Amino acid sequence: MNTNTKKVVTRFAPSPTGFMHVGGVRTALFAWLFARKNNGTFILRIEDTDKKREVEGSIEHIIKSLKWLGINWDEGPDVGGPNAPYLQSQRLDTYKKFAQELYERGLAYADPYSEEELDVLRKKSEEQKKAFLYREYRPENPPKWDGTKPLRLKIINEKRYVWNDLIRGELSAGPEALDDFILMKSDGYPTYNFAHIIDDYLMGVTHIFRGDEFVSSTPKFLALYEALGIERPEFAILPPIIGADGKKKLGKRDGAKDLMEYEKEGYFPEAMVNFLAFIGWNPGDEREVMSVKEIINAFDINKIQSAGGKFNEDKLLWLNKEYLKRIPIEVFENDIGKIISKKFSIDSSLLKRIAPVILERINKYSELENYLENGEFDYFFKDPKLSKEMIIWKKDGTLEQAKDNLQLILNILNEILDSNFTLEILKEKVMKFAEEKGKGNVLWPLRVVLSGKEKSPDPFTLLFLLGKEKSMTRIKNAIDFI
Repeated sequence: MNTNTKKVVTRFAPSPTGFMHVGGVRTALFAWLFARKNNGTFILRIEDTDKKREVEGSIEHIIKSLKWLGINWDEGPDVGGPNAPYLQSQRLDTYKKFAQELYERGLAYADPYSEEELDVLRKKSEEQKKAFLYREYRPENPPKWDGTKPLRLKIINEKRYVWNDLIRGELSAGPEALDDFILMKSDGYPTYNFAHIIDDYLMGVTHIFRGDEFVSSTPKFLALYEALGIERPEFAILPPIIGADGKKKLGKRDGAKDLMEYEKEGYFPEAMVNFLAFIGWNPGDEREVMSVKEIINAFDINKIQSAGGKFNEDKLLWLNKEYLKRIPIEVFENDIGKIISKKFSIDSSLLKRIAPVILERINKYSELENYLENGEFDYFFKDPKLSKEMIIWKKDGTLEQAKDNLQLILNILNEILDSNFTLEILKEKVMKFAEEKGKGNVLWPLRVVLSGKEKSPDPFTLLFLLGKEKSMTRIKNAIDFI
């Protein structure tokens, strides 16, 4: 197929089964990137012919998931287009028309066997220690096809197929990979193997991106292209996504999550796009953090690897932090302000002071929610509960010593003008005193009475973040408590 003379058309055709696996999303992303890089058309088509597996609300979930990532489509169920409708369940007459043509040309026939009879034939093959091939039991005089029985493709030419894959190069399979597969089911719905080929042909799809699980089915597809007398598109088999253990494909049992779980956890869609794009592809240089526009500009199908790519959530978390650091500070303050205000009232002045500390601590917004839930940042918003035992410096301190040092720190803070209550001046004044009296005996009690915790930002940072008034009030309360 000469792709240079045709406008690029790609598609994503998921089944509405309720779960948007990252593998399927990566397939959609690569097809979309290729279309956008080549100024082509990207189609969203819903393959809803397996009604037993369909989950209510899944189509809306698919659309929501793709839109969250910023993947848009030129044709689809919600936007329409010249090839509408885009739900396979609304295209049944089209499939029946092509099926009828194959039947009338003697290239398809009605399957007369019941499930029980097929089980007997399978067991027969099993006893003979060979793979079951339906064509070896093809009925000599099949009944007339009236739509009440499955319709099967009749494999005329049992041959070896050789085809080129844009990623894996030359692939081939012998006649053992060919069988008379079902085109139309007895319920009037087409199989995936039949419907997607008809739709791709009618919608002018030029390039099909799909997972490696479809390699074994490709000879059947090629036989159907030949039977229909239509030109096949280009194939691009994407590398599998490997689980964190690096041993097998990522699946639900290995912790694979629905895409929108990552949104709930506070990941940025741009970070997820960046992450998924790099599973099996790279721009060929040292860049790791790339905007969607940069990825589109750099996307080259020749740089997609054939070997599996690991799904490393640590890398995703790192990427998300990189994007977190890149958003304007006003946006970050607004975002965390909304999260904090669910539990505490907070003024803009305190929010601005604590934002850098929170940014340093979190990689995604859900971590802030968890910290707040666990009381990690309570000391910013309410006076801590104190423990006399915790106030004492562990190595060689006493309670009286802590009380005396806190009183002296209070005197130091009182002498600092409000306008000079900066991190630099606080560190200079308090550290000078700490070096005279012993750092541990000064800084440890100060940290504890300000935060109520053994682990927190350093006491200078706490003084600055809490402000002069609140810091002195907490120290006074601690002295009274002791």
